[in-house]
Amino acid sequence: MSTNSQQPEVHHPVIHRDDTAKKLGMWLFLFTELILFGGLFLVYSIYRYLNPEDFSNGSHHLDVGIGALNTMILITSSLTVALSITAIQKNKPKLAIGLIVFTIFCALLFMVNKYFEWGHKIHYDLYPGTELFKALKPGEGLFYVLYYFMTGLHMLHVVVGAILLGIMANYIRKGMITHDNYVLLENGGLYWHLVDLIWIYLFPLLYLIH
Repeated sequence: MSTNSQQPEVHHPVIHRDDTAKKLGMWLFLFTELILFGGLFLVYSIYRYLNPEDFSNGSHHLDVGIGALNTMILITSSLTVALSITAIQKNKPKLAIGLIVFTIFCALLFMVNKYFEWGHKIHYDLYPGTELFKALKPGEGLFYVLYYFMTGLHMLHVVVGAILLGIMANYIRKGMITHDNYVLLENGGLYWHLVDLIWIYLFPLLYLIH
């Protein structure tokens, strides 16, 4: 009687990863975002060309100090996002999470500054629909409509970016993003860099034209 027995072969599931497709998908999404804001920049440029003096007068009521501070905050946050990717590549997940948390803190600080900036203007009824707004020259009114819409849309992207980075930090904590599988974090970083880049264009267009 044969005592030899064969052990059944164990087949491990093959996990297919297509990092290139994920990156390409993110770049295509970012391209649509650039089209959106590019269209807004074009509209802004046309109206500014038609109303140069009114746009300059409207810009005088914006707080350049807050705008410059928010610019520095977002530039710093771009640095910390890039460093978080470097940290996860070096297999330092705790450091990567810490850097992402600091980036989210920068996003919150940006929104707090924007809240006070908007709140100051709303306190003095300098927003569409008020009697003060109706008394403005048509060009100044257009400037503030574009100001609220463009900065508001950007702030929405800041909120989405902060939530996205929070999800990435949770993925790192759970081991879903590691030193050899970090494309999701790279995509999150790309989105955040786009948010920062848009603000770098918004700041001079809105705050420094006078």
